[in-house]
Amino acid sequence: MHFYSNGKLLLTGEYLVLDGAKSLAIPTKFGQDLAVIPIKESQLIWGSFTVEGNCWFEAVFELPKLRLISATFESDKEENAEIIAETLLEILLEAKKMNPNFLNADGGFLVKTTLTFPRKWGLGSSSTLINSIASWAKVDAFRLLWNSFKGSGYDIACAQHNSPIFYQLIAQKPIVTPVYFNPVFQENLFFVFLNQKQNSKEGIVKFRERQQDFSNEISRISAISELFLKSKSLENFNELIIEHEQIISTIINLKPVKEKVFPDYFGEIKSLGAWGGDFVLATGNESTPNYFKNKGFETVFNYDKIIL
Repeated sequence: MHFYSNGKLLLTGEYLVLDGAKSLAIPTKFGQDLAVIPIKESQLIWGSFTVEGNCWFEAVFELPKLRLISATFESDKEENAEIIAETLLEILLEAKKMNPNFLNADGGFLVKTTLTFPRKWGLGSSSTLINSIASWAKVDAFRLLWNSFKGSGYDIACAQHNSPIFYQLIAQKPIVTPVYFNPVFQENLFFVFLNQKQNSKEGIVKFRERQQDFSNEISRISAISELFLKSKSLENFNELIIEHEQIISTIINLKPVKEKVFPDYFGEIKSLGAWGGDFVLATGNESTPNYFKNKGFETVFNYDKIIL
């Protein structure tokens, strides 16, 4: 069995997508594959592989109780094998709670997950995994996400769709609308990786701590999302980026990334998702990649090279 889930980028909405803002999200050409092979042993043997084909995490669980037997982890980061294994176990146990027949079989399973992008990029290594496990377990991926973690679910929607979408939570139900987003100025759009992965779970917790009424901001961000889609000129698109950045900046009390890091850049820059890392959207021209590379940011994609 094979399951594949698309990565994601959130163009508009940021944290306000959690509170019902209509947000524009786009699935990426990068994602994660999950392969399941039945085996005779009553074990779940799990291997996670990088885009280069290296095994960075391995765990063995005893079936049917899903008891962790061993876990190994190779990384230069501060994470450890047990924490990752416990997170995976939490997802699997929740999936089994939702579908008691999941993982019930004579024998066990060999599972191999393979990312088609570097883990540090923040394109959805967790959401693609949750979506693929949900497909394997035949359970609702949004419910699996919300029962296991926090989050709006837009990344799950991207994992399941092959075109840009509007995503909105209405009465805690995900409303997903496929849309056509193919701007005439797409050759002027670039995605730049800021060399650090943001922890979206921490960002969500901090946002929730504010407990303010953002209904006016939600209405305006929803309108900007619609205008993003309708924009016919780069000049207008830049104006929308500036307004969007100012709204989110005021809410989360952080400086926009252009003001903070790239004040001399000639185009506009918009943070995506959790501010402070991952990818940004930059408007510019053929000299844009060199501008960022000269500042030490080597990963720069033209719009059509990353968007599905």
